[in-house]
Amino acid sequence: QVQLAESGGGLVQAGGSLRLSCAASGIIFSIYTMDWYRQAPGKQRELVAQIARDGTTNYADSVKGRFTISRDNAKNTVYLQMNSLKPDDTAVYYCNIFELSHYWGQGTQVTVSS
Repeated sequence: QVQLAESGGGLVQAGGSLRLSCAASGIIFSIYTMDWYRQAPGKQRELVAQIARDGTTNYADSVKGRFTISRDNAKNTVYLQMNSLKPDDTAVYYCNIFELSHYWGQGTQVTVSS
């Protein structure tokens, strides 16, 4: 059974940092591309960052230079380091398996105050 469990969200002031984690189970983690998405109130879910099995990364323009995605295959975990946070980054953040996109975790709330 595939499970994704996000953690690390919270309330932070603008300019602050948070590190999100997503622990995956029920899959051979190392062979999959992993994504971080976010959904703000009243908006569609959007792709924030992606890391391929070979470590190649891609980012949404809105987070380039501020967010860093990484993975630890030994721990079946993908991370999202978020620096220089802005109020527009406020959203529920989800991780996702690119090749098994129908699986979602419960998400973790990130709130950035101005």
